[in-house]
Amino acid sequence: MQRLEETAIMTKRFDSPDETRTFDKGRFDIVNIGSFKLGRGTFQPGWRWSISLKPVVNTMSCQVHHIGYVISGQMEGVLGDGTKFKVGPGDSFEVPPGHDAWVVGSSPVVYFEFLSAEEYAKEASDCSDTNIDAPEYCD
Repeated sequence: MQRLEETAIMTKRFDSPDETRTFDKGRFDIVNIGSFKLGRGTFQPGWRWSISLKPVVNTMSCQVHHIGYVISGQMEGVLGDGTKFKVGPGDSFEVPPGHDAWVVGSSPVVYFEFLSAEEYAKEASDCSDTNIDAPEYCD
């Protein structure tokens, strides 16, 4: 894991992200802190990965390994083996690759992504500038 130099102090705000990826019923904002990328996902009611992002990333399920923290809203999902999960405000979570997820209820989901902001919601054609060779791992 890379470290910031001990003398470096940086601040960034998600209201002025370095990059924004938009898709059906959602957006993913990224701020760069040194060599780290932090993400904020915002998903509107009706958002579902298999409907909103599957066509963008061209994979059968989300292949990103998530570690995050939910600020607001409720989300449910299912892993490839059928295991179900649910996260909501105040939950820290880890979800392995190979899942689908969706917003539950009438409130948007807002969460912070700590592990995979660089890869999340990246169009399949944009995978060439990552360290990931196979497009099935670029979502």
